[in-house]
Amino acid sequence: MKVSIIGQGYVGLTISAFAGALHTVVGFDKSQVVADRLNKGISHIEGVDSSVIASLISKGTYKATTNGADLSGSDIVVIAVPTPLDSKRQPDLSYIDSACKVIAENLDKPALIINESTSYPGTIRNFIKPTIEKYSKALLSHEYAISPERVDPGRVEWNQKNTPRLFSGLTPEATRRTREFYSTFCDELVEVSSPEVAEAAKLFENTFRQVNIALVNELAQISHALGIDVRETLDVANTKPYGFMKFSPSAGVGGHCIPVDPSYLAHLALENGVRATFIERANEVNLEMPQYIAKRVADDNGGSLKGKKVLVVGVAYKPNVADTRETPAEHLIEALNAMGAHVTWSDSVVGSWQGKESAPLAGADMAIVVTKHDEVSESAIMQAAPYVFDTTGKVKNAIQL
Repeated sequence: MKVSIIGQGYVGLTISAFAGALHTVVGFDKSQVVADRLNKGISHIEGVDSSVIASLISKGTYKATTNGADLSGSDIVVIAVPTPLDSKRQPDLSYIDSACKVIAENLDKPALIINESTSYPGTIRNFIKPTIEKYSKALLSHEYAISPERVDPGRVEWNQKNTPRLFSGLTPEATRRTREFYSTFCDELVEVSSPEVAEAAKLFENTFRQVNIALVNELAQISHALGIDVRETLDVANTKPYGFMKFSPSAGVGGHCIPVDPSYLAHLALENGVRATFIERANEVNLEMPQYIAKRVADDNGGSLKGKKVLVVGVAYKPNVADTRETPAEHLIEALNAMGAHVTWSDSVVGSWQGKESAPLAGADMAIVVTKHDEVSESAIMQAAPYVFDTTGKVKNAIQL
């Protein structure tokens, strides 16, 4: 079976790696650099080993391309493109729109179109299907289904094979074909009653995390005002064997899902006359955490950061990955700059970011730990500055959030 996967990022490439073991896979990406590197067997995604891609290429079951014509003859097309927020923090479906255009202009026979990109309920039914039909010059009767991605970059214990996969088609035939496809490389399939249920479930999974992270971030601020240890409070609360799930305070939330998905759900809720007040407040709390941290650091150092050398340690959104999407470090740096600090950042995993290179862990008046990678030692962080503020709870001798 020929499977074309639109987007060769952290979702698309992992699907390609698993599906390529059993099917002929075309990995479409707009980046010629990405396609050229993949065709040389060089993976750019953590969690997908280059040797796996090289093996698929040698067997002739995988090819990366920027040429939409290579989609012709596909039996299945999977959409795995970003769904970010725009400058007003509203859903941005422009990448899905572009994917639909590529599909419509190049498929030459009826196919099953599966969306894995995270979006609000109704996207496959009310956006993807009519958009493909709008762009299509040929009258092809495609089937449509949803199977939202559940990939967590940097996590090795869960992958495409052993993570339960939700799915549903617009028709019984689409559902059947989707089950048939994913069963070739997924252990557990969870069929739901409609595509909208699957889309809503994916959004709520990450909304649950966003709201609870915001809640503990509020608790961190309350605890500091009361002079108690927030992490000890959470640890002892976690001794209750039922009715409690531990989350930890941080500099905010980052990445492709948690800061983004709740806004998709809130957007659709508002369009349907329901204000998502918990989601709105959670977004506010997490987006305001960098400003709170900058003020805490200033208060600890005479009330002013003007002219001080401040080093931000870790700009990736999570440990041990090079992904900086929606990183709270960006807002923290903005807040520190607004206070007159001379800000640099150090992240050996990221290396370069926003046109600048990682600075050494040394020579600062203050250091603020946003992300603690395993390869960065506590002692190295503590030696970077006489004052170290830790938002992660992983640097024992630092001032804790």
